[in-house]
Amino acid sequence: MEFTEKHVLGLKDLLYRMSDDLLILGHRNSEWTGLGPILEEDIAFSSMAQDKIGQSLALYQILQELGENEPDVVAFMRNAEAFHSCKMVELPIGEYDFSLVRHFYFDHQSAIRMDMLKDTVVEPLQMVARKFRGEIKYHTMHADTWMKILGAGSAKGKERMQKAILENAGLALGMFELSDYEVELSESGIFAGEQALKSTWIETVSQKLESFGFNVPDWDTVTPVYGGRKGEHTADLQPLLDEMTEVFRIDPAAEW
Repeated sequence: MEFTEKHVLGLKDLLYRMSDDLLILGHRNSEWTGLGPILEEDIAFSSMAQDKIGQSLALYQILQELGENEPDVVAFMRNAEAFHSCKMVELPIGEYDFSLVRHFYFDHQSAIRMDMLKDTVVEPLQMVARKFRGEIKYHTMHADTWMKILGAGSAKGKERMQKAILENAGLALGMFELSDYEVELSESGIFAGEQALKSTWIETVSQKLESFGFNVPDWDTVTPVYGGRKGEHTADLQPLLDEMTEVFRIDPAAEW
């Protein structure tokens, strides 16, 4: 099938959503370095943060092949309104309960998305999806392990986790904000769409939460927190970008 301009625009939008999510959450998770509740978790969050930033780079490189700027420029020279990341990933790390629930929600989404893209007609994206599926598998295993441990732990710990699960359900649904190019992406074989992804994700995380002993959000009544995919962000994103890009913006033309 020959791609039209709309197909290319849809592909670019999909790539920006994925890469921006990974870049921003990677930097957020890196903030746990030195702060983890135990040394193992300090190292784990730092390692997963590096993985996410590496994954974002691979997706930005595909965007460059499609005519966008080189990855460093795309990552470090845009202001908040130009980012396609969902609102959930940009929030400060908060307490460990929030960061763990965000990790659980996001990485299961990422795993399912990559699984859906392993057979995309876009060969470079297919290769990236297949490459990173194994890496993301360990991220979901990490999230599941700690959700299970805390679900079977103290009453206070379980209560805090349950509260985070319910309070952040709307933010999680914001990951699946529909694109303006859903039809083009689906009909071309690029991507089956956000609705299909959301349905599989809800089934997956609901089964896991129930098995860990938590109450599952009533997804049909949860209000999604949209806007991030359209460049509407919380007040937390721009300060993060300012800090993240401080060195690069001193001299964008410098060779390191």
